[in-house]
Amino acid sequence: MKIIFNQTYPLLEFSSAALVTSGTATLETALLGTPEIVCYRIGRLSLFIARFLIHIRFMSLVNLIMEKEVVKELFQNDMTYENIRVELDKILNDSDYRLKILHDYSILYTMLGGPGASHRIAEKIVNSLRT
Repeated sequence: MKIIFNQTYPLLEFSSAALVTSGTATLETALLGTPEIVCYRIGRLSLFIARFLIHIRFMSLVNLIMEKEVVKELFQNDMTYENIRVELDKILNDSDYRLKILHDYSILYTMLGGPGASHRIAEKIVNSLRT
């Protein structure tokens, strides 16, 4: 296996699937059109604080913006080898599942397009945090 550094966008553009940590990388991966699984684990204290202070339905920007599960989020104890394997298998071998993700990505891309995209995204994130 070859390890490649500093080539994130070219790698994602030619990848069939990606495992991505939560953050802007999830949105970038979606906009590049690569089906992804969001994998994230945080420390127990951080988790306790987050659950106490923040009540959100999703962790990834893709799902937050779309207000539904577009990409699978494997968070904390759900992030297991078996769950990753199952989800990767669906992305790579279930054409209907893959096409649904790509279709939702095209809707996301349209939602973000044009002037004022940053403002619209910030508004959607703030609104999702309020509910």
